[in-house]
Amino acid sequence: METERIALSQRERDRLGVLHEIRRKQITQIEAARRLKISDRHIRRLLVGLSKRGDRVLLHGLRGRPSNRRLAAPFEQQILRRVRQCYADFGPTLAAEHLAQEGLLVSRETLRKWMVKASLWCPRAQRIKTIHVWRERRASFGELVMQDSSPFRWLEERGPACQLIAVIDDATSRFYARFTEHDTTEENLRTFGEWLRRYGRPVAHYTDKNSIFRTSAAAPLGEQLRGEKARSHFGRALRELGIEWIPAHSPQAKGRIERLFATLQDRLVKEMRLAGIDSIAAANHFLEMRFLPAWEERFTVAPRRPRNAHRRLDSEQRLEEILSVRVGRQVADDHTVSWDGHRWGVPREEVCAGLRGAQVEIERRLDGSHWLRFRGRYLRLRHCPAPLRRPASPSGLRPAGLAERRTKPKDNIKPKYHVPAHHPWRKPWNRTFLSCEKPDISTLR
Repeated sequence: METERIALSQRERDRLGVLHEIRRKQITQIEAARRLKISDRHIRRLLVGLSKRGDRVLLHGLRGRPSNRRLAAPFEQQILRRVRQCYADFGPTLAAEHLAQEGLLVSRETLRKWMVKASLWCPRAQRIKTIHVWRERRASFGELVMQDSSPFRWLEERGPACQLIAVIDDATSRFYARFTEHDTTEENLRTFGEWLRRYGRPVAHYTDKNSIFRTSAAAPLGEQLRGEKARSHFGRALRELGIEWIPAHSPQAKGRIERLFATLQDRLVKEMRLAGIDSIAAANHFLEMRFLPAWEERFTVAPRRPRNAHRRLDSEQRLEEILSVRVGRQVADDHTVSWDGHRWGVPREEVCAGLRGAQVEIERRLDGSHWLRFRGRYLRLRHCPAPLRRPASPSGLRPAGLAERRTKPKDNIKPKYHVPAHHPWRKPWNRTFLSCEKPDISTLR
């Protein structure tokens, strides 16, 4: 007779050993129940089953059979069909949330198993694992904020390509973000300025080494004499606000905001797809009014210390002046300065002594206005239109009368002198002086 093989788990093997000890009268039923943490009545039930069915008494009755609480197969097919139609690239958690909004209630774990079986989701164990060095969060809200931008097809094919500039707090994961057309200094200043107006000045600002935040140019002579390093427009704004700038030496060093972008590229893109967002303005409105409140309610964490480390803006710290782009220029004799191919002039009523020829700064603010900084005061600038130029004439055509004016002889013009043929300069005796022989004077008469 062939021996039957039964697969038992470690817990089942331990129970079987205790039951055999009872049958050998090595321990009592009360002692075995205390060891297995079950009732003595259940011990007696197992002993009866052991004498009738053998070791199979330890196997659950539904082993190898479908569960009695299993969801119906038609419902499973309906769920998978809906996932294939609308949520094919969604994760199990996000897909379960949207299915619940449609009235199709299924748990995240059940949906994950169904999606794995249908090859709609790859288990985490089968993915390529990356190594990250863990760093503890900061203790208080506002101790450290990270800023970065992410170029991505946020609107997919429905709208233009755009950038997402985000600022996230390290202690709580609270963030603010804006969609912009380009990743420029002005857009980064505008995004960070909104964070400052909402929460105040953070203690430290953490970014990468992009040219927006760090410059490799040499500092002006005045700053070199004061022992200061060259700073970008963003770095100069942080210095005036009293915020420490910390550069990241690798993308992994600012992993919190990188993981934020990875989450937003999954969740935010699909939420905007379902909402039919197709423009940058609509995307910013959706992000601020719908997505950010839901994010703060669900994904933000409580800091270890409840104290808010943000500092209030001082009365002399005017954001419209600090969050700007400044360049140094020299004032011309007509009290104008040039920048980006345009000329800007100081109005007559604001011209002051020492302005002509002085070294000044042009300040372009985020609202588009231009100002001139001179000796600690601001002077208004007005745009000077370019001088009008005579339009070029078509090729081959000349203005009327131009040919006649060119052919007409000019008055008081002395005619060009031509040396006559009998002039002594044209005689061959000049070549005599070039030779080494003594010239014959008689031939010169």
